[in-house]
Amino acid sequence: MSELNLRRLRYFLAVADTLNFGRAAERLHIAEPVLSRQIALLESELGVTLFVRSSRGTSLTDAGRLVQEDAASLLQSADALRKRARSAALGVDRLALGFMPGLMVTPIVQGLRQSFPGIELQLVRTGWDDQVDTILDGRVDLGLVRLPVPERGLQVEPLFAENRVAVLSTAHPLAAAATLNIAALAESELLQSPDAAPEWREARRRLDLPVAMNSDHPRDVEIKLERVAASSGVVFLPASTARFYTRPDVVVRAVAGLEPSRVAVARRTGHSSRVLLEAVALAHALRASLTTERVLDEDGPRGSR
Repeated sequence: MSELNLRRLRYFLAVADTLNFGRAAERLHIAEPVLSRQIALLESELGVTLFVRSSRGTSLTDAGRLVQEDAASLLQSADALRKRARSAALGVDRLALGFMPGLMVTPIVQGLRQSFPGIELQLVRTGWDDQVDTILDGRVDLGLVRLPVPERGLQVEPLFAENRVAVLSTAHPLAAAATLNIAALAESELLQSPDAAPEWREARRRLDLPVAMNSDHPRDVEIKLERVAASSGVVFLPASTARFYTRPDVVVRAVAGLEPSRVAVARRTGHSSRVLLEAVALAHALRASLTTERVLDEDGPRGSR
């Protein structure tokens, strides 16, 4: 296979997003025949058919869907490489920091700006599905991640642990309880991946209840909470995340038998610089300030109900 052409990947994503060569060509400000030719060349490079064009319209093939999943992160990684190279050429210190919901990188940012005046900092909000990918593909230099994560290719250093809690609708039959146990919640529908709550899965199996294998789980905390508020289901979140997203139609409850959420700092194996090492040191030194739980406690009883 010849070297992959990143420009053609951008063209491909435009067509994949619109499923219309004409609209994609307008978005890219090129002629439609030129776009069609570039897509044909990309298909030749990859050795696969990416689109099916018929009288009913344009659709992605199985190979096209796979390329769509990977192309965006590949292009983002290429952009990250360009930025790092340009910063290095200009002698500018630069660092991209990733963080999961409920975690804060502001103390690290403040410390880095004191140590490296003029530093370029980029903040990247990550989720369960991409907290590792963004580090491995170069979009993030240092990430505050929630364990467990696959550690191949990563250098991971634990920072702290925080309690996890259950979030239920105010109309849930168990909403009035002050504290809950995992067995009681096992009878409720889980509105997130069972992989995120193995204790719920095991308790449900002990009760001979089915464990749904539906993979259509929302990635964003906001959408998870919308589903909670609208149903009798439950999600389990780190305490800082749950309190940060406080809303009047849900309640947060402590749960006996629920393992804590462990937070770590992660970077690519072999990736090192004076800025990166300073950021790692700051993460360890300031770990008590890296969760919104601490900030909310200082502000008052917001979200405790």
